[in-house]
Amino acid sequence: MVALIVGIVFIAFAVFAVLPGPLGWWADVLAFLRGSVPVLAAFIGLIAVFIGIADLKDRMEAKKEEAEEAKAEKKD
Repeated sequence: MVALIVGIVFIAFAVFAVLPGPLGWWADVLAFLRGSVPVLAAFIGLIAVFIGIADLKDRMEAKKEEAEEAKAEKKD
């Protein structure tokens, strides 16, 4: 229950902070978002490359196992 109340308070503060008025942080929020998008894109790209490499390694391993199984069946 406390976590729910704290979450609602933080969301209300965020909305209040970006509205025009006493704080008016909207320009700062936009600057942060503009600056974080390229970093986030690079991070996601790096993760995708690592996942792709792992997938290729898994496929190569699966082919090796299939070849070994085929060899074992031919010997029998």
